[in-house]
Amino acid sequence: MLAQIGLGLISGGYATGAALGWGSERIALVMGDFGLSAAALAAAVSCFLYARGPHRSFRPAWLLFAFSSFMAAAGNAVWGWYEVVLRQEVPSPSVADLCFLLFAPPAIVGLLVLAKKPVTRAGWVCLALDAWLIGGSLLTLSWSLALAHTAYVPGESVARAALSLAYPLLDIVLVSMVLALHFRRSHVNRSAINTAIAAFALTVLCDALFTSPLLREHYSSGQLLDAGWFAGSLLLAYAPWGVRRSADAPPAPRAARQPHSRPLAGSLAALTPYLAAAVCTLGILYNVVEGRRVDRVVVLTGCTVVLALVVRQGIMLLDNIALTHELAQKENHFRSLVQGSSDVIMIAAPSGILRYVSPAASGVYGREAEELIGSELASLIHPEDLGAVVHEVRRFLAAPPSEEPTTRIECRFRSGRGEWLNVESTVNRHQGGLIFNSRDVTERVRLQAQLRHNAEHDPLTDLPNRALFTERVRGALSGRRASDPGTAVLFIDLDGFKAVNDRLGHQAGDELLIQAARRLQDSVRAGDTAARLGGDEFAALILGDGSRDQTERECRVHEIADRLRARLSQPYRLESGNEVRVAASIGVAFAEPGIGAGDLLRNADLAMYRAKAGGKDRVELYAPQMQAEVVRRTELAARLRTALHDGEFALLHQPVVDLTTGRIAAVAAQARWRSAQGILFTPAEFLRAADDSERTAELGRWLLEEAVEQAAERAGIGHRTPVAIRLSARRLLDRSMPLGSVESLLTRHGLPSGSLIIELADTDPRDPRVTFDELEQRLAALRRLGVKIALDGFGSGHAAISALRRLPVDILKLDRGLVEGIVESARLRKITSGLLRIAGDLGMQSVADGVDMPEQVLALRSMGCTHGQGMAFSGPLDEYRLRRALVRDEYPLPAPVPLSVGNRPPIRSHNETPVPPT
Repeated sequence: MLAQIGLGLISGGYATGAALGWGSERIALVMGDFGLSAAALAAAVSCFLYARGPHRSFRPAWLLFAFSSFMAAAGNAVWGWYEVVLRQEVPSPSVADLCFLLFAPPAIVGLLVLAKKPVTRAGWVCLALDAWLIGGSLLTLSWSLALAHTAYVPGESVARAALSLAYPLLDIVLVSMVLALHFRRSHVNRSAINTAIAAFALTVLCDALFTSPLLREHYSSGQLLDAGWFAGSLLLAYAPWGVRRSADAPPAPRAARQPHSRPLAGSLAALTPYLAAAVCTLGILYNVVEGRRVDRVVVLTGCTVVLALVVRQGIMLLDNIALTHELAQKENHFRSLVQGSSDVIMIAAPSGILRYVSPAASGVYGREAEELIGSELASLIHPEDLGAVVHEVRRFLAAPPSEEPTTRIECRFRSGRGEWLNVESTVNRHQGGLIFNSRDVTERVRLQAQLRHNAEHDPLTDLPNRALFTERVRGALSGRRASDPGTAVLFIDLDGFKAVNDRLGHQAGDELLIQAARRLQDSVRAGDTAARLGGDEFAALILGDGSRDQTERECRVHEIADRLRARLSQPYRLESGNEVRVAASIGVAFAEPGIGAGDLLRNADLAMYRAKAGGKDRVELYAPQMQAEVVRRTELAARLRTALHDGEFALLHQPVVDLTTGRIAAVAAQARWRSAQGILFTPAEFLRAADDSERTAELGRWLLEEAVEQAAERAGIGHRTPVAIRLSARRLLDRSMPLGSVESLLTRHGLPSGSLIIELADTDPRDPRVTFDELEQRLAALRRLGVKIALDGFGSGHAAISALRRLPVDILKLDRGLVEGIVESARLRKITSGLLRIAGDLGMQSVADGVDMPEQVLALRSMGCTHGQGMAFSGPLDEYRLRRALVRDEYPLPAPVPLSVGNRPPIRSHNETPVPPT
């Protein structure tokens, strides 16, 4: 804007000075000659610098404009040299005339470069004809008005006459190019091109006025006519730079342009040949009206103009015929595409009435196109979708077409078969109405719904999976139910499912899960949600009924949970004919204000694990102390990771006594953990915390090394009592404890053969982590090293019997559960007696674990048990007390008394501390 204002002020100042005569004739001559030369030179430098810049469009055109302006500057400088410096008349012809004549040709060629080039030969021919029509008509009119007088001035030389005609003829050619190319200019840098055309048009106008004999006779440098040349040069200098930003910007969208600029420009371009012919006719009529003889130049030029017009019309007629043929082909092609397309194309008027429907409607909608034409589009759309469709159409029509040319709409469409089809439509604008390109996507919608269902449901039971269940719990804790404290989550685990899976196979397990899911679904209310979380874990979301009484809420949900437990615990009849039973442990957690879905699910999970730990087949309500227990166990596990390295573990030994002599036959090594806070933990406590196998393996290695080392020290002072270490079968097969490590340990400490007893625990042959063939080989190798093998937990079930049948065993260790009730239960006495008889028949020693009362000693001895371990003799002892007991090497045995079957309090045989300080 500032550049345009400055340009206007400079041009206006020059025009004002020229109108006032510049104050003196001398200044007028300077400004009229050298002023024009400076302005033209500025235009030449500006166009040249712009063309030399990087990434400039139409570089040759701007270089030609620079040369053209330089010729104008040179001509005006020569003119000023004669008038201002030499103070004499400018000769004719002169060097200035040569420079002025060289102004027009570069400008004409530059305008040709700027033009949008035709793509066909016919286009090039039309461009040439249009230029000649304009030039010929201007030549006819100019010759009639002034040029004929100039050409036939008597007494003038041929050179002077040719020079007089050269200026207007070149200007006519330049004007012809400007007019012919005005409607063919390129869209690239359009503002700069328009400004350059305007500059040349102003220059040509001033040249035409200068050519007029009336003005030329009275012309002198510095007059008002020079202001036009001056403004034209400045406008050409401004053209490439003043519109640089708009040139670099992307072209405006077609819809954003002025709506009437295109039709108006096209109309003027089409009328150009006829206007040119009209101007030519006016030139001839002027001679006729003035009564002059029609000049041969006018006749010849007029004839060529008419001939050019006829040729052009012929070319245009042939072009129109070709275009009509091409349009017909395209229309037929389009019609075949529309009629053969599987998509339905519908055109709706602004009122919503269908004006056109493609034939594909019969195959897609089951309705003929003629039946649909004339009906309202709204009557074909599902009522539930109509509101959304109307809203989207109104929003689309209100949006600018340049920003949103199309939109997509999905709705249900009534078919001729009486069903609703899912239809997807691409919508375009069309003369105030809409074009719908529609296709049937019913199968896709069904597939998407099926995929969504599969992603949110368990494939086996078809119940909601964990993701969908969590989402529904989150929804129940928000919205209008957020303040309902009666909402509860039930976590359900099937007790005994693994045994069914292992015994009858996975197919039977799947049948059981399907039946359990069906029972769960039937047991919850209509608004509640039953889900399978994975494996044999299920869950249920019980929505609250708005009750504020906590006792009533708990009773209601507990009743639902207990009914569900009883329903799931009923026998399951499988397709194989087997009838199986499983129990259900259920944890219940109620929603609290501000609780999240994750916390509520965690609380229900904790309650379920408490139900399993409490005996299974029961319902347990969540209590805050459950979370505190989990936190305590986590902290305990974290402290346990460093306890071994910090020396917080100690080794205690409990004597194994010969029930015949009372002498110590062996000692059982047991680990105790005294934490830095002074708390003493038993193995049952810290082994539950050591849930990772790496920590348990490290503890087992420490126990083995410490027990062997202390046993070797005791053997060195004369106490060769064997030491028993309890290891699980899985740990014995672990790579962290290879066979060579046990052998090197015994060799390193020099422990005599038979001084190490390994009590083998967890020998279930159904455990996939225990391979009995590998375990048998490992135990045989240990026996060759002089290690005795004791089978721990004998009598606890099928596992111990199977292990006894396959594994090389020296000692049988009775399960503590048999010993605890041996005095009171005659049934247990018979079972224990039978097991001890098996041990005797196999020539094995027998050890009873958990012998805490004298009565148990007497009962076991009478049944043939050879050894006992328990509080009836001694508790676990530290190394100092153990050595004292080994020196004494005998414990008093109770005298034989009649065995009572009644309940009697435990009687201790001595005053040893159960857990002595370390």
